[in-house]
Amino acid sequence: MSLKKFGETDLKINTIRAFPSFNYFIYEGKVYINNKSVISGSNSTNILNVPDGYVSLYEKNIDRKDGVSDFIKPFVTKGSNTQAFGSSAGITLPYTLNHGQEAYGSYPLSSSITREYVTSSANLHYRSLKNTLNFYGIKSNHYLVNFTDGSVSWDKDSQNLNLISIPNILYGSSVKPGSVVMKSYYTGSLVGELRDTQHNGVLFETTGSNSGSVAGVILYELGIAVLTGSWNLTSQAVHVLADGSTDNLKWIHYGAGMNDGVTTGSAGASFSSASFALDYQGTTETQNVLMLAHAKRGKVNYSNNPTFLEYGQQKVLLTSSAQYRENPSQNIKNIVSSSFSNYSASFERQVFISRVAIYDKDRKLVGVATLASPYLKKEDESITFKLKLDI
Repeated sequence: MSLKKFGETDLKINTIRAFPSFNYFIYEGKVYINNKSVISGSNSTNILNVPDGYVSLYEKNIDRKDGVSDFIKPFVTKGSNTQAFGSSAGITLPYTLNHGQEAYGSYPLSSSITREYVTSSANLHYRSLKNTLNFYGIKSNHYLVNFTDGSVSWDKDSQNLNLISIPNILYGSSVKPGSVVMKSYYTGSLVGELRDTQHNGVLFETTGSNSGSVAGVILYELGIAVLTGSWNLTSQAVHVLADGSTDNLKWIHYGAGMNDGVTTGSAGASFSSASFALDYQGTTETQNVLMLAHAKRGKVNYSNNPTFLEYGQQKVLLTSSAQYRENPSQNIKNIVSSSFSNYSASFERQVFISRVAIYDKDRKLVGVATLASPYLKKEDESITFKLKLDI
């Protein structure tokens, strides 16, 4: 094994930014993510053991029987480090534990998009967003809670609002500006479409009865859309309200059935006439370090593999309670191929490099890069291995 230190130009830290696409379709109170159907297993109707329309955060307990003792569970042991689970982890033991006692959480954990129909300014979720909406007013007046300019005015406190919430796990650091597309369908026909045409979070209707009008805004960093459009998208009344009453399809009804408790049973028969789609791109940033490991000419020409030396040689000259001495005259096996049969070519130092190990400053192993096939390095060659590690 040959230990070499990385030089100043051998380490490069980069950030990879990606924009994964997400697609949702909402119909009859069910959410379909990226057109994936539910896969049933022998022990569960959904092998991920999460509700329909949800994603499994860690994909633990795949196709396991519900409630069995062999479920994978996170746990912490009470000690002096004050470790504990958050309130959402599903504690199965009381908070008062004896020293050394284990507290268990639960898997699977899941997440999905949700929709909330807000009819009162006292709604806690809406109230928590008011300061943020006003702060984003520097981007556009349409974010402001209260606004008046001549004949144009609004007060979100007195409006019915539609909050669409996308969990962080489903978009990354932020939703990509300009990527959001919201569509409303009636009996399978597109009746309205919203897009952020100016890439500032303001959602304009690009297809529908009131094309060009602003129907709401989206907070990209939070993954929350606030829809205020209250004009009719259909001339027919539809069951889109949880109390069973009907209304013409509007943007404040967009996403009805998106994990908000609205179903065909609670809303009414015509609820199945409405469907919705949501498309957007997330933003993920992954830092990685690029490492250049050099095997220079005249270096890295010895192997610890026992077959590197000729077979049958005396390896130890002397061993006793006072000393251990290896044979300094052992011969390296000549593996240089010859073009002629039964003829040994001239000896050259060469080794097969099969892996590159990475150590920290204390010489502790932190990673191993294994080549798909060993690489033959000759003594007069210089080779550089490029390694990339996400951090």
